[in-house]
Amino acid sequence: MGKEAQIYKTDGERKMNVQTDRDMFVSQDGPGYGFNQIDTTDSLGVINASGSMTGNTLFSQLVLTKKAGGESLGKRQFDLVLGALILLLASPVMLITAGLIWLSSMGRDPVFYRQLRVGLKGREFYVWKFRSMRTDAERNGAQMAAKNDSRVTLIGRFIRKTRIDELPQLWNVFVGDMSLVGPRPERPEFVSKFQRKIRGYALRHQVKPGITGWAQVKYPYGETVEDAAHKLYYDLTYVRKNSVLFDMMVLLRTIPVILTGHGAR
Repeated sequence: MGKEAQIYKTDGERKMNVQTDRDMFVSQDGPGYGFNQIDTTDSLGVINASGSMTGNTLFSQLVLTKKAGGESLGKRQFDLVLGALILLLASPVMLITAGLIWLSSMGRDPVFYRQLRVGLKGREFYVWKFRSMRTDAERNGAQMAAKNDSRVTLIGRFIRKTRIDELPQLWNVFVGDMSLVGPRPERPEFVSKFQRKIRGYALRHQVKPGITGWAQVKYPYGETVEDAAHKLYYDLTYVRKNSVLFDMMVLLRTIPVILTGHGAR
């Protein structure tokens, strides 16, 4: 398995190698970062100190915390300026997409879709998307998208593959709920589940969520707790390296992901 697979341990490895975990999460510390045991709470509740994943595996107890909150220098300005440029360039595509979705139901169904997500410090907010699924997609409750999901509309398949459905989240960036780059915001139902199963999951909420992120570039879409644990490794790496320069690199790496449809559902 790759390095990312080391973020949780088997039952027989509960006495974890401190140096390995330090190297994984905190090597080459920048100013303002510290190395601490998990013993904290957030607005969603206590991180379960005895929580375990499927098969009695345990997430690493050693994590990175940021001593000083807030955004990296210039990040908000970067988001606003680049976000406005993306909106200007993407506005024709967004108008065409909105028109096609409206025509597909002759105006009977909404063009946009909003969904509750968890953001910075556990605060909930509504994320905006172009509607890509049937309006009754969750009549049986919240569920993650699956491969060849029958709930996805014909237009929805294209805009999900090309990530066009995410473009309305530029509004979330402008109002300050999100950043262009950061851990992808999850739904409260899934956050609660992952926090019970994966130690330290709430630590990804130390920074604003993003339209794209390091985990989305490095790891394909996943539906399981194990997938969420793998992706958390990249999210915590982003928390440690959070900077405008790193954001620029993630955005550049996102372009081939969009062009190839990597990980789309």
